[in-house]
Amino acid sequence: MSGKIKILIVEDHPIFRMGLKELIDNETDMMVCGDALDVAGGMELIKKKAPCLVIVDLSLKESNGMDLVKFISNAHKEISCLVLSMHDESLHAERCIMAGAKGYIMKHEASESVVTAIRQILSGHIYVSPKIMSNILNKFRNQPELVCESPLKCLTDRELETFQYIGKGYSSGQIARLLNISVKTIGTYRERIKEKLGIKHSGDLVRNAVIFVETGIFKPPA
Repeated sequence: MSGKIKILIVEDHPIFRMGLKELIDNETDMMVCGDALDVAGGMELIKKKAPCLVIVDLSLKESNGMDLVKFISNAHKEISCLVLSMHDESLHAERCIMAGAKGYIMKHEASESVVTAIRQILSGHIYVSPKIMSNILNKFRNQPELVCESPLKCLTDRELETFQYIGKGYSSGQIARLLNISVKTIGTYRERIKEKLGIKHSGDLVRNAVIFVETGIFKPPA
């Protein structure tokens, strides 16, 4: 096993995690050095295992994968990060790359793309679709008209995280504890989310959040 590329997986779905492990371990020069179910577990294993690359599911049950992306970017710049998500890349990929991730893959594409993505990232490149790369480059060329193609893209990271927790059925108190902020701040986030998304009522906010979490789709109000 000595000399192999060490990969850490942070994914809370057992079957998907096992599938990733099998794909990676089948490569002669790669190995999965550990796996975790949440951000805290991922942070701990990063210290113990010193992986070359971490694969992170963006939507973890008890934590947000984006927090791990930012942790790696700030505290372990030598480690690369590849993000997996069930959600549309047009919403999340740019946020992840700007936060420090080196790649983004939709979950349904993982079996075909994950090994290619790992190799490309470890070769010093970013792995995203051509469309997302074009959008990122355009933003660096100061084309602000591309920033808010979707209402969800206008949410801050914390607002988007709150929206996702609402869709998972968490109360404002539970979200506040998970994010380590006040219930009052969560209330402010909820109002900002409604304003940005054109949602008038709290019931519609919850309904749209649930649909988004379950399907990855957000349809702006008519």
